Amino acid sequence: MRLLSATSLMLLFLGSQLSAEETPIVVKLWPEGKVPGDKNSGPEKFTGKDGSRNLTGITDPTISVFKAPAEKNTGTAIVIAPGGGYSVLAWDHEGLQVAEWLNSIGINAVLLKYRVPVNSKYRDKPNFAPLQDAKRAICLTRAHAKEWGIDTKRIGILGFSAGGNLTALASTCYGESSYEPIDEADKLSARPDFSVLVYPAYLAASNSDKLVDHIKINGETPPAILIHATDDPIDSLNSILYYRELKKNKVPVEMHLYSQGGHGYGMRKSGLPVNDWPKRCEEWFKVRGLLQSAANK
Repeated sequence: MRLLSATSLMLLFLGSQLSAEETPIVVKLWPEGKVPGDKNSGPEKFTGKDGSRNLTGITDPTISVFKAPAEKNTGTAIVIAPGGGYSVLAWDHEGLQVAEWLNSIGINAVLLKYRVPVNSKYRDKPNFAPLQDAKRAICLTRAHAKEWGIDTKRIGILGFSAGGNLTALASTCYGESSYEPIDEADKLSARPDFSVLVYPAYLAASNSDKLVDHIKINGETPPAILIHATDDPIDSLNSILYYRELKKNKVPVEMHLYSQGGHGYGMRKSGLPVNDWPKRCEEWFKVRGLLQSAANK
């Protein structure tokens, strides 16, 4: 496990509302020289202003582990995949602020900084770089579960937009070979135990009422909750079709469709009912026993 420098940590937290006591464990996903597939040219940089920054040029992906407060820790962990069209990562309102919310309800947050930008023509390939990073993140979280106070059977993934697409890929392609195993962590399961898809993109096939071919749902696909607004320019059909296939395969699923909200709101507040989506997720987590302390299960 390799930690980032103090300078990198400072950049990570620039503009965030997280306190110094919540400084995360930052871990490189891949050993030096072992990042699989094509490399981006970089450089890694933030664009935008505090509170709505985008991060791009990512060549060296990481996870930032925000452990829940000891007195609240349920043992549940969620890998967070920010959106950004596979070109940037919406680092604040779909990343850091999500980690803060999860910690507040006792969930350990694992913020995934996956490789962007990427060439969209590889999106349906098992060696798609962000999918490699997501699977590796889940494996590493399982490998360090005891050290980080995490239940190996309660590790989920939550994604927004392109990150929602990545969440669907991680939930359906976990058994496919994406890269050559490099250590003991890669021998562990990459299957998430549950998933949260918030306005997911790129799931509906063009001019069709079916999912894209490479999203193949079966009875082993993880349970899911889906959030979407009907006025989203990224059609809510992306969520509806995913819901339909989960239901068809008898996988536990819940979906919330809102009349207004648009796209890309994340943790931002607009005064619309869609802003209550974290509450709907909390209720779903509770029903599934994910907010109950592992010691009390």
